[in-house]
Amino acid sequence: MFEGKTVLTGVKPTGTPHIGNYLGAIKPMIDMAKEAGKHFMFVADYHAINAEKNPLILKQKIKEVACVQLACGLDPNKSIFYRQSAIPEIPEITTILYAYTPKGFMNKSHAYKACVDKNREIGKPDDDGINMGLFTYPTLMAADILQHRANKVPVGKDQEQNMEMARKCARRF
Repeated sequence: MFEGKTVLTGVKPTGTPHIGNYLGAIKPMIDMAKEAGKHFMFVADYHAINAEKNPLILKQKIKEVACVQLACGLDPNKSIFYRQSAIPEIPEITTILYAYTPKGFMNKSHAYKACVDKNREIGKPDDDGINMGLFTYPTLMAADILQHRANKVPVGKDQEQNMEMARKCARRF
């Protein structure tokens, strides 16, 4: 299924890894890496700073995720394993993609619309508490994918719309 393909997988270091993560994401990622022609696995720390602003906590979560991946069998001889922020081209590509991505298109993001809806329910301005990282999340995701020219990026149901938006951002570019 993934033989000969360039596969990109990532994990956001925002929670403490648990058995559900192992069964639902970690083990399948590690198994996939064994089949892939080329496998890139990254800790998505840029994505994580939308939710975690404390640098000490984020640093700890990054270590936890890395240790868990390796302890569960990720083979650094088979997979290129890195921290997203260690690749300077990622923010460069993201910035370029911003110039090709209409704001109205980004307004369609489910995550953004959910935050706007929540704000409306409680009588706050639409964009109250919404940061640009959340708003432009699919653009950063597109940069992650383009960086490695990945042709397989397995995601969960919660990321399907972001993947489609990332695909459209990349096509515009």
